[in-house]
Formats: sequence, structure tokens, C-alpha cells
Amino acid sequence: MSDEADVPGRDGHRLDRIRLVGVTATGYHGVFSHERREGQTFVADVVAHLDTRRAAATDDLRHTLNYGVLAEQVATVLAGEPADLVETVAERIAATVLAHPQVQCVDVAVHKPQAPITVPFGDVVVEVRRDRTWLPAAEPVPDDAPRWLPEGLAAPEPAAAAEAAAPADAGLPPVAPAPAAAPPAPAGPGATAVLPLEPVPAPADLALPPAPAGPVPSAPADAWDAEDEVVEAELVQDALDAAPDAPVEVVLAIGSNLGAAQDTLRDAVADLAATPGLEVLDVSALARTAPVGGPEQPDFLNAVLIARTTLSPRDLLRATSEVERRHGRERLVHWGPRTLDVDIIVYGDVSAVTDDLELPHPRAHERAFVLQPWAQVQPDAVLHGLGGGPVAQLAATAPDRDGVRWLALDWLTAPVPAAQPDPGGAADDGAPAGDPLPDPLSDPLGGPVAWADPAGGAPAGRQDP
Repeated sequence: MSDEADVPGRDGHRLDRIRLVGVTATGYHGVFSHERREGQTFVADVVAHLDTRRAAATDDLRHTLNYGVLAEQVATVLAGEPADLVETVAERIAATVLAHPQVQCVDVAVHKPQAPITVPFGDVVVEVRRDRTWLPAAEPVPDDAPRWLPEGLAAPEPAAAAEAAAPADAGLPPVAPAPAAAPPAPAGPGATAVLPLEPVPAPADLALPPAPAGPVPSAPADAWDAEDEVVEAELVQDALDAAPDAPVEVVLAIGSNLGAAQDTLRDAVADLAATPGLEVLDVSALARTAPVGGPEQPDFLNAVLIARTTLSPRDLLRATSEVERRHGRERLVHWGPRTLDVDIIVYGDVSAVTDDLELPHPRAHERAFVLQPWAQVQPDAVLHGLGGGPVAQLAATAPDRDGVRWLALDWLTAPVPAAQPDPGGAADDGAPAGDPLPDPLSDPLGGPVAWADPAGGAPAGRQDP
């Protein structure tokens, strides 16, 4: 196959690839009668573009493309219902691959090395690229589609294969040939080197990990169907939907750079503290930070919350998104200005990559506006996962470390004049900010910050977990 161009994912990064090269089967595709009668070798190369991080993080086959299953499906297309054109075969393969929800794009090359060409040649190859915006001009081929054979060969082959599979002294009666119009019946192993014809519920069962040693009890006929249902459910429900057995410590980062940002953040802390299943333990000092990435915009106010929760990771995501929604959050511009941003930085020691949630936050290790407030409120914190380490050390080397300016410890209970972003978006170094605050990496700003009781009572201090 020719070198494929990179395929970007939704975040702009290049998608990963799973290559399946040289899948071979005898097919009966072509416009000439002898091609339908005699058949010839067809070869397919497939490159599936997808994000494999979730599978790698969980080490779980269900979260990636099973290339054993894929090979069976491609061979089924090659050896299946004849088509006049190789282009049609390529489209059928592309449609079958894109039926896997993990795959975002697929490259297919179908080779016809025995094509009826009257001059010397090496190969004939038809290549197509299809994705979810440029769909194939064909439907996926079912996993149980029968192997196609010319009418004269279709009837005797099942019987011959069954006889070859039976022991010589088994004394079994000959198997009656099936009617010519019927699809070929399952035959014993060894009938073909390309398609396994022994009885199986579906090709998806053929590439599972090896069974443990020792006798294995027989499964009921519908056992694989039940397992398939569990795998399908995994696409919409996974470990991130499971509530923890005990409260889990989480770190949340909040930020705002539109409107009355300090008031918004104060209200957001109260809203998060009032969320059932979420208990706020500490709130960092308030920082004013220069924006990182995105369009030109005002400076942000940022803080970090330490909390514990009995919510599942995904329920916590829903809760934080609801708090954002209450404060008018709109996602119109990537990394653009916002009334409120609430990010889940860590959820216990969970490491996970899904379409809607990555834990720990994938950019936390390089964002000083998260790391410095976190180090202030938890000086000995450690960020786990790729790129992680002691939070204070990461904060000291973060690319945006010079853009963080400390404002106040008591920002939840008193207005901070310097908290208001200036119209131009640059830091107003001359604005009054109360007493100067020391470097949070050498002195954690005098301890925890009090936060207002959402019920209107006196400010509360640190709540020991």
C-alpha cells in the first residue's frame, strides 16, 4: 500500500494505525465468465486509523480493534459474493472495517495479481480511503456471510470436507450433498487455508486470548451472544461509570476570565461544595494568570480545589459540567475566553483515556496555573501518570510559570481589586493586591484557604479527610 497521509483525531493529533497486510483468499470477482467459473487469488491490505490510548491504558482488547476478527472479516469479503469490479470489493471492505466504532478512517488496497491482462504486469491494485465524513459506497458484509463458490462446486464441497475431517474408522455415514441453491454447510477444519469453516457462532470468537489449561466446560449455544452484549454495553458504560467503594480524593481546577470572575469562582466553589457526593476540603489562593494558547483574551483568575467524592468519575464530570452550565459556559472557541472552567485534574490514582474524559488531565503536568495553586495547598502532592511527578517540581519548570501572579488568600470572603482583568487582558502590575504573597514553592502561603459555607454560615477551614 502506498504511504498513507496522517489522519488527525478530534484534538488534532495523528491517529494511531493498525495494519493488516496480505490477507489472501480465492474470490470470483470480475467481468469475464471464466473469472466467475475458475476464481483467482485476491489480496487485501488494510490500515485502520484509531485512538489506541484507551486500550493501552486498560490493557483490554475490547477497547481496540481485534485484528484477528478483522482478518476473518476481510477474508469473508474477498471470498464472498462476486462483484464485477475490484472497486466494489474495496468499498465493501472499507464499510466492514468502519462498522467497528473505534475506527475513524480506513485505507484499503485490494490486489488482483492474476488479472486477465494481455501484457506482462506485476499487479493490479485498487486503493481507497474512507472515513466517517466520506463514507463507503457499499454496506458492511455480515460476519456470517457464506463463502461463494461456482454452482457446480458448491454442492459437493461440504460433504467432501466433512468426510476428510472425520476419522477413517469412525464409521460415519456419508453426508448427503446440499442442494445447489443452498449456501455451503459448515465443514471440518482443514477444508481451506483461508476461511475457517468449522462451526462457530461468529468470527468475533476466533481471536480471543487462549483458554487456561485444563478442561473447559461447554458453554450454552447463546453464550457468545451474551458476551457480545456485554462488549456492546462497554461502549457506553465502562469503569469510569462505577462509583468508588470508598470516598476518593480529587483535584479540581477552576478558572474564569469573563465578567465578574472573582464572584463567579466564589459561587462555583459554593456550587461544587453543595453537590451531593462531593465534599470540598481545601481551596487554594487566588492567582491571576496570563492565558495559554487560543486567541487574544483577558487574563484568567485560577484556583485549585481539593475534594473527596463518592461519585463515579463520569458522574463527577457531569456535575462539574452542570456547574459550568449554570454560570453560562459556552464552548465556542477552542481555548477561548470563558465565564467558568472546571477541570478534573486527578481522580484518586485512576488512569484512563476515553472519548469524553482523560485522567489525569492530559496537560496538567505542563500548566503552572494548575500546578502552582495545587502545590500551594498540597506542597507534597504528586501527579501520577505520563509526565507526572512531584507537583512542586513540575510547577517550577512549567512553560507558563512566569505568567502566574498571586493575588490573595482570603479571596472567598473579601473582594480583591486586582482580581478584575483589565480591558486589554495584560496583567496590571500596579493594581493593589493587599500584602505581597511569597513564592508558593518555598512557602505554601500560610496554609489552607477558608471557603464560605454555601448555606451562608461562617467560613470553614481545612476539613481533614
